[in-house]
Amino acid sequence: MTNPLAVDRKDETIIINRHDLEAKLGTVPEGFAPVLKLKGQNVPSQADDINGDGKWDELAFTIDLKASQTISLEVENVALSAYPVFEKRTNLRLGIHQADGSYPEVDHYKALSCKDGFQIIAQGEGVSWENDKMGFRDYFDCRNVKDLFGKLKPGMIIDKIHTPEIPDYHVLMDWGMDILHCGSSVGAGGLALWDADSLYRLGSTDGYEYQKIVEGPVRSVFELKYTGWHIGTQNLSAVERISIYPGKYWFQSDVTVSGFTGEKQLVTGIVTSLLKKQPIDFQANKDYRAIATHDSQSLNFDELGMAVLLKKDEVTRVARTTDIDFYSLGYKTVDEKKFSNVISQTYYEAQRIHPDTPARHYFFAVWGLENAKWKKVDNFKSYISSQAELFSHPVQIVF
Repeated sequence: MTNPLAVDRKDETIIINRHDLEAKLGTVPEGFAPVLKLKGQNVPSQADDINGDGKWDELAFTIDLKASQTISLEVENVALSAYPVFEKRTNLRLGIHQADGSYPEVDHYKALSCKDGFQIIAQGEGVSWENDKMGFRDYFDCRNVKDLFGKLKPGMIIDKIHTPEIPDYHVLMDWGMDILHCGSSVGAGGLALWDADSLYRLGSTDGYEYQKIVEGPVRSVFELKYTGWHIGTQNLSAVERISIYPGKYWFQSDVTVSGFTGEKQLVTGIVTSLLKKQPIDFQANKDYRAIATHDSQSLNFDELGMAVLLKKDEVTRVARTTDIDFYSLGYKTVDEKKFSNVISQTYYEAQRIHPDTPARHYFFAVWGLENAKWKKVDNFKSYISSQAELFSHPVQIVF
């Protein structure tokens, strides 16, 4: 395994397909999975069933590599029942409200339709995911707005949100807090479509459901599935697959839109409601383009940086919406939250997409209270560029 860059790679999560591994190293016996060892020590890993057939099909592991370093890993097949337990550094949660006030976790659930009246059914109002750096959530209702939990400690906290242990996550505590005001924007990476010179939020769809795929120490993956996304006379569907890894100030989103022909423009962006400085559009490296905001815009009135990173040849449009309050003008989607489905207060990037083909972007978020270096925009931009370089130069693996 070789790092092709002359920079250190910390918490590099690598995924190997089972077919590729077995083609080189032989068939893994039923009921077993590989464990990797570096100098006799287990490397944090997990064997994941991604396609839902009851058998693992991908091996994910996290490792540190020094600049230009080459290392050799040994592979040992271990019974799944005896697979090593590693520190959990990623987490998922969808808890559904019960009559007794509890929120038991579910692996799959369909959201209620706002057409029958608005009702909060989910713990923390949404699907939540986190690693040891940041926490995120997507409202589990017709709003489809993404939000942020700023974290001051590496431990997992989203299981405790909206419980007696953390009853109010809008108040700063030792673990952190909800740090973002979203309003009727897309928040921290919500989705929309640019079509006929207008933005159409991926919200208020006929169907909206959550499906956990895998949750583990070195990655967690889930899908948000939408059907009946009506745009004019078009009836589209969409699946967003979100992946989160340890040690990173970003999550990965792979979005597949179906029901159209030709080419369309998928949009994701950043709320600007508390922004006082101008947003930024810059070349992260030769392959990637980023849009970003950095300002004293957190709900704790301190520095918050957010960004969207895309392949530069897929970017079709960068723009900023109006700041008009469409809810006050009568475009009322959720009265209880003074929320309008008409998108405003958003800086966004549009991406060229084709039907039934996943389109990838990365959403970044950093908080100045978590680390003083994030108080400076240049440090945030440098981090985004460093990650783009890692994406452009993946670790080289030879069996």
